[in-house]
Amino acid sequence: MLSNIKIVLVETSHSGNIGAVARAMKNMMMTNLCLVSPKLFPHADATARAAGADDILARAQIFETLPEAIADCTLVIGASARSRTISWTEVTPRECAEKIISESAHEKIAIVFGRENSGLKNEELDLCRYLLHIPCNPDYSSLNIAAAVQVVAYELFTAAQQGDIARKMVGDEDEQELATNEQMELFYNHLAETLVDIDFMRLDKEKSLMRRLRRLYNRAELRSKEVDILRGILRLSQGHKAALK
Repeated sequence: MLSNIKIVLVETSHSGNIGAVARAMKNMMMTNLCLVSPKLFPHADATARAAGADDILARAQIFETLPEAIADCTLVIGASARSRTISWTEVTPRECAEKIISESAHEKIAIVFGRENSGLKNEELDLCRYLLHIPCNPDYSSLNIAAAVQVVAYELFTAAQQGDIARKMVGDEDEQELATNEQMELFYNHLAETLVDIDFMRLDKEKSLMRRLRRLYNRAELRSKEVDILRGILRLSQGHKAALK
């Protein structure tokens, strides 16, 4: 179950933090580490800080971009230490674990942690269904990335061990298969193109409107076949508009 959960680190500056994250993961029986454009890796500092979790480092996958790292995931959660002016649905580590464990027996899931000094960009959070926020001292709310991963990994480990949360899959398995992040990104690109084609959206308003639509569809937790249906509607809408010209 925990093996289906990716811990994704974006543009980590200090290689020692990668090793510390690997150690935190191994403590909680997590093995799937993904790195997006790390500054220095592999590196001796990462190996030293891993303190015996060398196997996690050896299996770590490296990607050039975040979309590539999460393309096969059906649920993506982005961690943020600071509040955002844009309203994303927030979850605590415990709520995050409950949502993840209910899906991880069947689906691939990613928890994304940003840069040490600036976290995740809004464009990167657009790729996430939920924003993960760890409550802590408001006067000193900065957590080291390895400490943040440890908190989340502990909640996942506890939820998995308790076995209290299980997702009941009923009906046709294909009907229940959640759309991957790659499928959703293709849908969002198609949706934006169609909205422009039918004169519903202006290019100068695209960013704000698409961000709202992303939040709407993310809440719906679309299945793969549902995305196919929606894209079929978009194709017909584009064809109808072209026929009227």
